[in-house]
Amino acid sequence: MKRHIVGCCGIILTAFAPAESGPAKGPARPPLASVSHIAIYANDPAKSERFYVGDLGAVKLPDLEQPSGARYYFAPTQFVEVLPLPPGEPSINRLAHIAFSTPDAETMRRYLEAQGIKVPRRSIAGADGSRWFTVTDPEGLIVQFMQPPANPPAVPVNLLSNHIMHVGFIVHNRPNKDRFYKEVLGLRPYWEGGMRDDHPTWISLQLPDGRDWIEYMVVGTPDSKGIPTDMSAANLGVLNHFALGVADVRTAYTLLWNGNRLQGQEQTPKIGRDAKWQLNLLDPDGTRAEVMELHAIGKPCCSPFRAPDPER
Repeated sequence: MKRHIVGCCGIILTAFAPAESGPAKGPARPPLASVSHIAIYANDPAKSERFYVGDLGAVKLPDLEQPSGARYYFAPTQFVEVLPLPPGEPSINRLAHIAFSTPDAETMRRYLEAQGIKVPRRSIAGADGSRWFTVTDPEGLIVQFMQPPANPPAVPVNLLSNHIMHVGFIVHNRPNKDRFYKEVLGLRPYWEGGMRDDHPTWISLQLPDGRDWIEYMVVGTPDSKGIPTDMSAANLGVLNHFALGVADVRTAYTLLWNGNRLQGQEQTPKIGRDAKWQLNLLDPDGTRAEVMELHAIGKPCCSPFRAPDPER
């Protein structure tokens, strides 16, 4: 059955508390320049491996955070983390967390604490010299801050894409989210749009020190929370997504076609509402991998781009 593509395009749980008003306290915020990774749940790890390695061309390496998972690297400091489904009552949710790179995780932890965000007592050290910690955003999404190791793994050039340039996730209350992502973390507007010109539901915010971005996928009403009761697993997987940047979608599609790497995929390249060519692929659990061109080919709907595009 054809799925409708609606988009354009152990863990420490902590709670979010609004930042206090008044002058900033504590250390300055360390740079936030790129997406580190997105972590997703998978029902069948072998099928996930065939998709991420065989189709998308990522390199599988051990997961230093959760040994039962795996990391699929597109670049030395960017990967998709695939985790086994958590125990307990089954859920249609496949998004575990999103993560940003920062050169100094401990200073970032202290900065967030000074802004009124509840943080863990310390960051976690990985065996490779990386450090990380997690918080939760205003709607309960786990957000991780990852300090890459001094010597990241050697990852061969991925001919499809070596850049996870954005991650997207469902949002109910945009102003609440903005208090965290814009006011505390410093993200800035990039583009916004939707299926209707006068009703933006895809809100892109660029990281303050780079050109990667996040995308709010607005659903429900501002007073609602969690996964809407009427949302299907297929649509949830489309909304909670990540995007691989490419210079030319036609070249990317040709590579996948000639490599017999499109088995089971129903989508073909199209122009999104942001006027960028894109190709939507689905992993075995329905999480969308959006292969997207770096630049628009013309005027986008709904709003202009308000920040520079990625260049690679």
